[in-house]
Amino acid sequence: MIFIEIISYFVLMYPLSMSIAWIIGGLVFSLRWERKKEKALPFYPFFSIIVPARNEETIIADTILKLKTLDYPKYEVIAVNDGSTDRTGEIIDRLAEEHYPWLRAVHVEPNSGKSQALNAGILLSQGEFILTIDADCLVHEDTLKLMAWHLVSFPRVGAVTGNPRVWNRTTLLGKIQIGEYSNIIGLIKRTQRILGKVLTVSGVIAAYRKSALLECGLFDSNTVTEDIDITWKLQKKFWDIRYEPQALCWVLVPETLKGLWRQRIRWAQGGVEVIKKHVNIWRHWHYRRLWPVYVDYCTGILWAYSFFFLVCFWLVFLVWDSLCSLYVVQTYCPVVVDIYSRLAAPNNPIYPRWAGAILCLACLMEFFVSFMIDYRYERKGFFRYYFWVIWYPFVYWIISALTAIKGSYNVFFSRKGVTVRWTSPDRGIHTLKS
Repeated sequence: MIFIEIISYFVLMYPLSMSIAWIIGGLVFSLRWERKKEKALPFYPFFSIIVPARNEETIIADTILKLKTLDYPKYEVIAVNDGSTDRTGEIIDRLAEEHYPWLRAVHVEPNSGKSQALNAGILLSQGEFILTIDADCLVHEDTLKLMAWHLVSFPRVGAVTGNPRVWNRTTLLGKIQIGEYSNIIGLIKRTQRILGKVLTVSGVIAAYRKSALLECGLFDSNTVTEDIDITWKLQKKFWDIRYEPQALCWVLVPETLKGLWRQRIRWAQGGVEVIKKHVNIWRHWHYRRLWPVYVDYCTGILWAYSFFFLVCFWLVFLVWDSLCSLYVVQTYCPVVVDIYSRLAAPNNPIYPRWAGAILCLACLMEFFVSFMIDYRYERKGFFRYYFWVIWYPFVYWIISALTAIKGSYNVFFSRKGVTVRWTSPDRGIHTLKS
């Protein structure tokens, strides 16, 4: 029973302590860096914007044409069609003819993966700095200018990650993810930035110093999440990673459980792949600032397994509850009844009474702080979505735990290698309108 008690306290205390840390870190970052005056650029370096796409015929035109509204004088757009089987390549070609030389089309055959599509665009780019965005990303007009300020002002900054916001908000899953994006991308990245190292840039939108990417050997195709991998490669070369919350963009998120499951499996699997790939940071003292991020991620995986084990144990416990109420069990299986009576004791920590309520309260407080910080970047009525995040502990914790288990299983036991092929993820049940 001591083992069960340890797991129970770990499942309770880890998310509780991390919630407190993220709340404090988010508030400190917001008060210290987000209330400063407008950041003026001394000059405008040339930017190359890379848009990799595969089977994105419904939204690729909106994404590219939205880039025409950027408040920035010197930039080009390179749209990379990675072996699409729909009309994506045709649409990109038509737009390139209409907007050349501002827009250039690149076609990669066969489907080589997002990493190779990005590398092809980078090698053909003319800019000193690179902005990579997903094919469903609508970029705010000031975003490029804000990201350029970090790269111009600080020579050791290798990448700047932006602040993606949820565009589709009509379904329950979409509404819950509004709060989740403020939390996992907002509070956590703010806290990690204060500590000096971040787990990952946002693959949706990130700006890079081209020389830093070349020094790191560009994007690798041996992980399913190229954004996490390139972040670690840059930081191992001692490039600084910044988070710019005012660099806004709007993205489409999965609105079906199947689409959400596939996305989170990829995130979890990619994270474990990167942790496995970069385990050598423990051999060198000069990588010590990456250790806390590494430990935190591994602890999160351990928490997922512990949470799943405890849920299974609790379900068995409920079955015992029903069995022990039967007359035949009380008569012929007194040992079972005795074990149940000890487990059901009021001071037994594994019996879910107040622990769940405390975790839910901490989760809601964390979301409230993230909503308060991100309110300035959102549309009118942002706080009405706070009502829906009450479902987050009940739905997303279970999904997160299961996908973490499945993702780590894929890396260590199931998979024989990383496939370079990729497909367009679930963009929601609605089509983005211009």
